[in-house]
Amino acid sequence: MTLMKTVAAAALVFSAAQAGAQAQVPTTGTTVIIPATGEVKAPNDQAIAVLAVEEQDKDKAAAASRVNQKMKQGLDILKREDPQASLKTMNYYTYPVYPEDRPVQPMAASKPRVPTAWRVGHYVEVKTTNLGGLPKTVAAAQKVLTLNAIQFGLTPAATKKLDDQRIAATYKNLNERIASVAGAMGRPVSDAVLDTVDFEGSGNYADREAGGQVMMAMSKRSMDSAEVAEPSFEPGETTLQMRLVGKVRFR
Repeated sequence: MTLMKTVAAAALVFSAAQAGAQAQVPTTGTTVIIPATGEVKAPNDQAIAVLAVEEQDKDKAAAASRVNQKMKQGLDILKREDPQASLKTMNYYTYPVYPEDRPVQPMAASKPRVPTAWRVGHYVEVKTTNLGGLPKTVAAAQKVLTLNAIQFGLTPAATKKLDDQRIAATYKNLNERIASVAGAMGRPVSDAVLDTVDFEGSGNYADREAGGQVMMAMSKRSMDSAEVAEPSFEPGETTLQMRLVGKVRFR
């Protein structure tokens, strides 16, 4: 074989190899699983505050009486300051207080422990959308009650609106990713057929945007009829996220 024929043969082999490398793998009938995500935010428009009163006395009835009286005063204040608020009393408790030092005695000679006092407490939950007046309401109630916890979130109406936006944002992201996948496969988007959309494919069935549980710790005593400076609150915002999985088939 002459030198010229050898060079021509090598060029032909190289050209064929290059053409094979550039060839696209057939994608007709291919099914592609494409995940998508969406995220939306909205300012919180609801607050849930928990206020409490606690008393301690050697006389159990006296402690309970003071708690009942202060809770009634606190409820009256809350109703006056925020008539539209939803109130719910809860977690009324009474338990004995024993001396901290207890002498070590033989098992046979041990006697029942005798409480030195009784501790009585009661809680009230306040749910309101009047965020602007919330500091004034809480400060007024703190004259007789203790602010135990507060959390901010969305009303059901705001949650529904935000959820609609979340679904739309997630579905939009799915369409964008389908277009990207089609381009990478060298196919027009019109060849893609959306076969299945699974909005629960991520396993995120639980409601993760809700706030944490309200803690039930409180101070030893509530303030009695003293003026309280208004607290400062920042309601913040709520973020809702969604993940879906789409099954796309190329014709």
